[in-house]
Amino acid sequence: MKAFMNQDFLLSNETARTLYHTYAEQMPIFDYHNHLSAQEIYEDKGFTNLTQAWLYGDHYKWRAMRTAGFPEELITGPRGELSPEEREESDCRRFRAWAETIEGSIGNPLYHWTHLELQRYFDVTTPLSAETHEEIWNTCNAKLSSPDFSVRNLLKKQNVQILCTTNDPCEDLHYHRLLREENFSVQVLPTFRPDKAYLIGKEDYPQYLDALGKAWGNPISCLSDLKEALCSRLDFFIREGGCLLSDHSLEGCIYAPASDEEAQDIFARRMEGSALTLGERRRFQGNVLTFLGKEYAARDIAMQLHIGALRNNSSRMLKAVGPDTGFDSTDDFLYAGELSALLNSMDSTGELPKTILYCLNQRDYEMLAAMCGNFQSAPFRGKIQFGTAWWFCDNKRGMEAQLEVLASLSLLPVSIGMLTDSRSFLSFPRHEYYRRILCNKIGQWVEEGEYPCNMDYLGKVIQNICYNNALQYLKGTDA
Repeated sequence: MKAFMNQDFLLSNETARTLYHTYAEQMPIFDYHNHLSAQEIYEDKGFTNLTQAWLYGDHYKWRAMRTAGFPEELITGPRGELSPEEREESDCRRFRAWAETIEGSIGNPLYHWTHLELQRYFDVTTPLSAETHEEIWNTCNAKLSSPDFSVRNLLKKQNVQILCTTNDPCEDLHYHRLLREENFSVQVLPTFRPDKAYLIGKEDYPQYLDALGKAWGNPISCLSDLKEALCSRLDFFIREGGCLLSDHSLEGCIYAPASDEEAQDIFARRMEGSALTLGERRRFQGNVLTFLGKEYAARDIAMQLHIGALRNNSSRMLKAVGPDTGFDSTDDFLYAGELSALLNSMDSTGELPKTILYCLNQRDYEMLAAMCGNFQSAPFRGKIQFGTAWWFCDNKRGMEAQLEVLASLSLLPVSIGMLTDSRSFLSFPRHEYYRRILCNKIGQWVEEGEYPCNMDYLGKVIQNICYNNALQYLKGTDA
């Protein structure tokens, strides 16, 4: 029987252990997609207790706790104002509920993530359970009270070199600029997320255009205004924040071709209050996405496409606790033809940017990996990336499957590796989790005689996937 999550956790063979401990373990982190707050980094936020660090805003944990049967006040927290004493008591009760939940999370990545975080940040190797929760609560809270556990120091503890937050075009990037001017040792860069600008069917679309117009400095009254505003804000993100990537969530519909004249007509009718059909919304989105992709290519900005979330499934709980609280899931629509047409709409004129494709349904792994091969082109290595396992796929099985499909249908050594997609400052051991799985998978191929034991070459492959490839792909520089 192996020891619980020891130094060789997930490393089942000698080649894997050598690859991880010699080559992967000490590599820095380039977390090119997350949802962290630049303001909290600039202000060097601290946490009073482990519930604040772990359970505030973490919908992964909230879903598990609901499944375990806990009431909402122990999950997303009590409604209304609380005194400091009441808040501490509430947090303590919520932590106990989480401890009971995690004890039953056998086979769930939350179990591994939780204990990696306890080990790497707090040097706690005791498994969390209902029986041990009080001891772990006191130990971790005592450490969190130290300045050494502020968010900046948490980033440094995991050797994070660069992280990319996710930001709406309307944002002023005030804290990104302050961090840049301060020359903080971790580069905190914004990512351009313009979804609200082309989701024309949303009820609040006119209000969003008002906000975008104010950020741009001019009212938006037509399609050309919208495109000019987006270009202006994209240039602002690059100039003021050092932006390297854009990000798009594509849900339910992806692309249909539309001329500028057709898209303008759709825009005008929407602003007059007309209801739009799904086909009209798809054509408008297709027009704007194609335009944006070409602008990204002109500026050497990578485009991320996150495909397949089915959001806000419970209208009752959306009303009660709002979006992004654990009521999203995996969609199952078919989109290969639309995705191909979207990419071709840019590639046909030589204006397809570097693109990273993620899917939320593992059924689509082979389709996406094969799709990438249709649009590769020099001088980039892996210009079109099959992105790492995302969200509901972000587990041992999903990561292993993603690596196997990537290796089978593309070239594993060009992968730009892992990201957290997280809102938690304690989430960075997920890179370690991925790296261990990566080393183990390659180690298995070597040990089974499917690839020669050329450790010098394989060590470089591992280090490139862990950090160097992302640096070269996104910044155009070598480590």
